[in-house]
Amino acid sequence: MKGVKKQHLPQKICVTCGRPFTWRKKWEKVWDEVKYCSDWCRTKRAGGTSQ
Repeated sequence: MKGVKKQHLPQKICVTCGRPFTWRKKWEKVWDEVKYCSDWCRTKRAGGTSQ
């Protein structure tokens, strides 16, 4: 993804909140497995609705 402008990066929809999120360098090798936009959404989904 080197040299790609931000507006041309791939996007996905978060399965928890439904918001679109954009590819990040840290997800480079696991992009196909990424489902959540943030740690908050990942833990919220896994932990149910408890706060």
